[in-house]
Amino acid sequence: MPKVNGTIGLDDDDFDIATWQLAVDGLAGGAKASLTLADIQAFPKTEFVTELKCVEGWSRRVRWGGTRLVDFARRYRPARPGPDAYVGLATPGNEYYVSLDMASALHPQTLLCYEMEGRPLTYSHGAPLRLAIPIKYGIKNLKCIGRLSFTKSRPPDFWAERGYDEYAGF
Repeated sequence: MPKVNGTIGLDDDDFDIATWQLAVDGLAGGAKASLTLADIQAFPKTEFVTELKCVEGWSRRVRWGGTRLVDFARRYRPARPGPDAYVGLATPGNEYYVSLDMASALHPQTLLCYEMEGRPLTYSHGAPLRLAIPIKYGIKNLKCIGRLSFTKSRPPDFWAERGYDEYAGF
């Protein structure tokens, strides 16, 4: 199991997994969506074993299960799908947020992940839904996604605002 590393955005004592919903905006036609975990689990499930790498130098092999973001984007089409578009993700209280270029977000191994090692995610590992993006360091693998936005300009990024590389990939 990966370390439980970082709790920014996960310290909400009032958070209720049972009532959680994913807010999606920036969709074609100006549409917005609010999805439950069951809505996301209705997509074909994909599993990958990848290496989760931390900028601190540690790494772990992890088996992830979830919905490929590229498949999600085929159904919930971005208003601006081209290579100069972005995806922003944030925790439910917007305390932690990441920015991804569209090519990275739609990489075939990028998952909206609800399982780790064949079991549902725990809250400390990002339940009910987290990002698993093996081409990026752990700081981009957002835990407990509350909002997903397709945008035409680069959204804010928690660690980039603090001097880390915006790309945060390898």
